Amino acid sequence: MENEILEKLKQDEEKLDKIFISVEKTRKYLFWTMVVTVVFLVLPLIGLVFAIPSFLSTYSSISGI
Repeated sequence: MENEILEKLKQDEEKLDKIFISVEKTRKYLFWTMVVTVVFLVLPLIGLVFAIPSFLSTYSSISGI
């Protein structure tokens, strides 16, 4: 009886280790997804904040407004 319980605990611990590894992989995947999103979405938007006024001033000086 006691050996069965110990064996069951050992199996549960192995399963928990596998779950932990899976969760860590998922966490890293989500982190890098967020980093890529910031690089390809947020940074260009910040760049547009500086580029649009420059473009508008150039456009208005060319069109004679």
